[in-house]
Amino acid sequence: MTWESIAATKRQALNDSIPAAWVIPAAIFPPEDQLDVATFPQESGFFTKHELEITSTPASTILSHLASGSWTSEEVTKAFCKTAAAAKQLTNCLSEIFFDRAITQAKELDTYFQETGKTKGPFHGLPISMKDNFNLVGYDSAIGFTSLANNPATHNSIIVDLLLEAGAVLYCKTNVPTAMMIPETVNNLLGRTVNPKNRNLTTGGSTGGEAALIAFGGSRIGVGSDIGGSLRMPAACTGLFTIRPSSGRFPNFQSRACLEGQESVNGVAGPMAKTLEEIVLWASVIVSQKPWARDPKCSPIPWRSVEMKSNKSLKIGVLWNDGFVTPTPPVARALKDTVELLKTAGHEVITWAPTEHMEMLGLLGRLFLADGGKSVRKLLEPTGEPFRPEMKPYEEAKELSVYDLWQVHLSRNTLCKSYLDRWNDTGIDAILCPTTPYSSVESGKFAYAGYTCVFNLLDYPVVSFPCGIKTDKAIDTAYVNHQALNDMDAQIQNDYSAEAVHGMPVSLQLVGRKLEEESLLAMTDLILKALESR
Repeated sequence: MTWESIAATKRQALNDSIPAAWVIPAAIFPPEDQLDVATFPQESGFFTKHELEITSTPASTILSHLASGSWTSEEVTKAFCKTAAAAKQLTNCLSEIFFDRAITQAKELDTYFQETGKTKGPFHGLPISMKDNFNLVGYDSAIGFTSLANNPATHNSIIVDLLLEAGAVLYCKTNVPTAMMIPETVNNLLGRTVNPKNRNLTTGGSTGGEAALIAFGGSRIGVGSDIGGSLRMPAACTGLFTIRPSSGRFPNFQSRACLEGQESVNGVAGPMAKTLEEIVLWASVIVSQKPWARDPKCSPIPWRSVEMKSNKSLKIGVLWNDGFVTPTPPVARALKDTVELLKTAGHEVITWAPTEHMEMLGLLGRLFLADGGKSVRKLLEPTGEPFRPEMKPYEEAKELSVYDLWQVHLSRNTLCKSYLDRWNDTGIDAILCPTTPYSSVESGKFAYAGYTCVFNLLDYPVVSFPCGIKTDKAIDTAYVNHQALNDMDAQIQNDYSAEAVHGMPVSLQLVGRKLEEESLLAMTDLILKALESR
């Protein structure tokens, strides 16, 4: 079969797996020129009041209903499956659908509860979605390649086993870009995932299908991965919360990757959700299951309780600009306003210089392309699938020798030590900076991941959070007489359209010390409290 026919067959099979009762009727199907479809569940009449109540309830409260018996896992699962089906039809966010399996699992959990009066694990009956790269026996993990379609997994990822043992109901997998190495979610197999808040805009990548699903209301907590910003960029584009942990904190073993064996920059797994509390819930449950007993790369660090008094003063280094790309006007405004509120709340703020950032970006490019593009090419060739235009660097990459790679590692380690020394010398608690230069951006125009990927090289934990500001076309007009830092900066500022991104949420990043996820999440909560007056 040609790669085109494989893609067409896969897309049709995915559409056919949506139950007829959950196919949106033509009479209420939003027209193509309706950009915001995130309002569809509430406004269409397609969902019952109870279904909407379920999908709009935070995960911890859903779990309380399930534990008390006031809700069944079957009704909760059906509500999320139906909403996910609608999200697929309106944003193209799903890559695998297994609603029947999920409903069967939910019924089994309900039976267990009825017979024992007990829940089966801390996630008993809670539907949790996951990114395409996590293996579930019997389903594809194609990560955007036609050569990996129709090749179901024969083993589960460690994190999938932990979720199932915790009682979570798995019901769908979500779309990713080719190789999970493009900052927008688009591939030759399933096509492009769009932003439910504005379908002209990207949902980011590579965990973009997950972001679209959660932002639409088809999931409360999803599991994704991050090697250069793949959790944080989509969360920022859709106004969600996420944490990129240090490697070894959450299990990521036996999950599919395109750059198999690449360990110069470690990919990590993490949660994405509508609230910070749901991020903390997921993280604490996963770590409580002692993943280090299953995953040889996990560190044996139990989840630590960190409480910060509301009057605690933090010392925060603010990265206003990374020296390569200027944040677009709404992001610059959001960062400035956030800093003022933090000062008002009693926190100390200093400017954090991007001293090592430019050099780190150069190293990252060399590390991701060190195999000369062989890993990507090997997965494209079996079906004759072409390189997508976004993958041009992989098509043109030159392979590094082992010696040259080791020299890059030496440079990386020197930079990591320099960064740590500077952190210690200034005595900061955290770094605050943009997640991306954009609030969001039109599909095809997401050109820069530098604000996220440097922290992958450093292996620092990072939370991305919506800061409470939305782009306003009347305020966030394009810069006048902007002095571009380089061609990339000029391109991003020239592409910027306040009209196109009007009303989109703006996110920022908070960066903590390595392996101190609990403290970082507690500091994020403290910062959110300071922003409540906004």
